[in-house]
Amino acid sequence: MLGKVLALSSLGAFVILSALVQSTSPSTIHPVGILVVFVLIYVLALGVLTFFVYGVGGMIHRYQAKMRTPKEFTLVQAYYFASVLALAPVMLVGARSVGRTGALDIVLITVFEVLACFYIARRG
Repeated sequence: MLGKVLALSSLGAFVILSALVQSTSPSTIHPVGILVVFVLIYVLALGVLTFFVYGVGGMIHRYQAKMRTPKEFTLVQAYYFASVLALAPVMLVGARSVGRTGALDIVLITVFEVLACFYIARRG
């Protein structure tokens, strides 16, 4: 069920985001419209990254299964990791929109992502 919801929401976000990008410009859109664009980018990245992380996690699980009996990697766990990882593009676009994309900003976003993923991995 989660897979279907993610696939449909990602597809819907892609369609709406494409329509918004084609029909408006940043100087003519309302601030709420800009917020909608950021939310749509997050939803799209969340769906894509969830299936990517699930696929990579499944490959790692199959590789580790030959050596020992690891814990099963589920779509929900992939969703948890992807929900944190999907914030990175949104933060980068947000930083870029205010003119701040220096090396320090990228390092800080990377540190945040690593710490959040570590927390999720240790949590369970």
